[in-house]
Order: sequence, then structure tokens, then C-alpha cells
Amino acid sequence: MLLLLLGILFLHVAVLVLLFVSTIVSEWFVGNGHRTDLWQNCTTSISRSVQHCSASSVNEWLQSVQATMVLSVIFSVLSLFLFFCQLFTLTKGGRFYITGFFQILAGLCVMSAAAIYTVRHSEWHTNTEYSYGFAYILAWVAFPLALLSGIIYVILRKRE
Repeated sequence: MLLLLLGILFLHVAVLVLLFVSTIVSEWFVGNGHRTDLWQNCTTSISRSVQHCSASSVNEWLQSVQATMVLSVIFSVLSLFLFFCQLFTLTKGGRFYITGFFQILAGLCVMSAAAIYTVRHSEWHTNTEYSYGFAYILAWVAFPLALLSGIIYVILRKRE
């Protein structure tokens, strides 16, 4: 049982790290010395010595991506906190429903954010000079892992 709990805890922390990195790092869209993320747009000079950053646009779709990514981080942190609370207060045989619910909600939020970002950047799909960055890919990797850990929490029963 201890190994199972450690494995689930490791998976949850891995999802949390993926969510933090994908929300903070400015590598959602890259190409031609230009990097874009949820918060700012950065351009690097030809000599790669000077980097100019400006605030990202105030599009409604970008604000919804920002909000859902922040919500996914909040829900995952809340889920981890609830897991520890339930671990010590839940009766024998009880299930971690609340923890699983918030972790699944975090997964759905990150999926929504990445899907909105993908749909709104459809005109760039045919442009070979630009590509999606690693933070965008990490967001998509965090989605199934968050859902998996949420489902494991729902199935998991507390034992003595």
C-alpha cells in the first residue's frame, strides 16, 4: 500500500510540475527568433544578444487560455492538499472522491486551454517557419496524466 501511495503521489507531483512549467515558460509558439506564450511575446535580435518582450494581446480567447491554465494549477494543488487531508481523516474503506474530482477537473481545464490555443492558431498550421513549443506540448502531456491520476484517486480505497 505504501508503494502505491508513493506512486500516486509521484504521478500527482509530476502532473503539478508539468502544469507549472507549461503555464509559466514562454515557449508555446516559436519560430524565426520569436517566442510566444500565455503572458508575453518575445523577439530575439539577429545577433541573439538582445531580447525584446512585450505583453501578449488582450484577446478574449487568450484570456480564457490563461484563466483555464491557472485554474488547472489551482485545482491540482487543491487536489494534492485534499489528498493529504483525506489520507489522515478518511475512514477505512473510504474512497478519495473529492481528490479525484479536483484532479480530473484540473485535467479538463488544461485540455480546454490547449484546445482553445490550438483552434485559435489554426492559420499558423500551414506555416513551416513556426511551430508549437515545448510548453504547449507539456500541457498536452499533462492532460492525460491528470485524468489518469484523478481516475486512480476515485478508484483508490483507504486501507490501514
